[in-house]
Amino acid sequence: MQISGAWRLTARVFLPFAAGYYLSYLFRTINALIAGHLSSDTGLSSADLGLLTSVYFLVFAAAQIPVGILLDRFGPRRVQSVLLLLAATGAGLFAVSTGFLSLLIARAMIGLGVAAALTAGLKSIILWFPRERVALLNGYMIMLGSLGAVTATAPVEHLLAWMGWRQLFGILAAATGATAALIYVVVPERGIVTSMASIPTTLGSVFGDRRFWRMAPLSATCIGSAWSLQGLWASLWLTDVEGLDRVTVVRQLFIMSIVLSGGAWIFGTTVHSIKRRGIERETILATVAVLFIAAELGLILRVPLPSILPWSVIAIAGTATVVSFAVIADYFPPQLAGRANGALNVLHFGWAFLAQYATGLILEQWSANDGHRPLQAYQVAFGLNVALQIAALVWFALPGRRSITPWMSSILVFKPADDSCAVESVGLYEDSVILLPADDDAEW
Repeated sequence: MQISGAWRLTARVFLPFAAGYYLSYLFRTINALIAGHLSSDTGLSSADLGLLTSVYFLVFAAAQIPVGILLDRFGPRRVQSVLLLLAATGAGLFAVSTGFLSLLIARAMIGLGVAAALTAGLKSIILWFPRERVALLNGYMIMLGSLGAVTATAPVEHLLAWMGWRQLFGILAAATGATAALIYVVVPERGIVTSMASIPTTLGSVFGDRRFWRMAPLSATCIGSAWSLQGLWASLWLTDVEGLDRVTVVRQLFIMSIVLSGGAWIFGTTVHSIKRRGIERETILATVAVLFIAAELGLILRVPLPSILPWSVIAIAGTATVVSFAVIADYFPPQLAGRANGALNVLHFGWAFLAQYATGLILEQWSANDGHRPLQAYQVAFGLNVALQIAALVWFALPGRRSITPWMSSILVFKPADDSCAVESVGLYEDSVILLPADDDAEW
């Protein structure tokens, strides 16, 4: 494709979807900064705040598989624009809500509205860009989107200095609605003719595979917990335990977000390099898990180190999805890669919900002194997470790689995959459609 055509596709396809993913990440992490404002203005307890923030993850996780089906059926342009309108409505409702229930409903609407933000972007890359550039553009998409976490620190803090959180969410509602309109109007439609080939149900081949259940608990407990901590509890720990003032807390969250933004690029480069040397990608996942657990233990045991060090490790662990999805790609053939990634993502976000909400419930068991929870409360809450992560790490490292296929199959009523991972040939969306160029600029 000519250079001018490539830039045109970047502007009309890549950047609009990157903007949607940016907003998704901003909504995911912004409660960490406005938690104090929410508590003081609406009287929310720690348990309420934990549920309010974590319901985003619950709805997001529940929507992953249905959203994937919609993307396959209607394409990313229409699905993303409609869902972002729902997120805009949720942000507007959040801005005017005064009670816990309405705030909870609004937050759930936001979570559902941005549930396709990343997957729609990745799908658009597959549809519009040459295969050899997909991995590179995926990395750029994740890196640009994670800048939303950066925005949810110092930049938002400056905005809060001269406007309230309600006005801020009003602006976010308008920006989200504008992004929905941008995607619908600017992104060209990709002509699709669906193949008549039969596509059998294949989730059973993923959920029935013993290797999936060997690595999924470790990936979910570590990555989901990292999202939970950075998305809410980091700011409260820094305030209640470290005794940092507001300016210092915001600065530390900003540094964590910068680390997060660079994490996807670091992991992507590392995965590529280590694979070329014949080293298994599980090695990286296990290493990340060990470092993540060590960082949490450093906080719990109050190891005399600058707190930004363990918190930065926690932040970068949140981008280890790059590693997990690379491992999944080794486990399953290309025909199952999308479904396997979706199944793993359900566990990531599901665990983030459980970890975030459970932490709030545990903290609520201790009385607050001048609005601050004691160190012991955080040690118990964080310690429970660490215990489960260690159990998942032990399961991952067990020799013999014991299979739980029969047990999972009896519960899920799925047909298990055998040890050779010989599964039925299945066509993904990209393999089962004929792409019709919308214009000459689409030719590479």
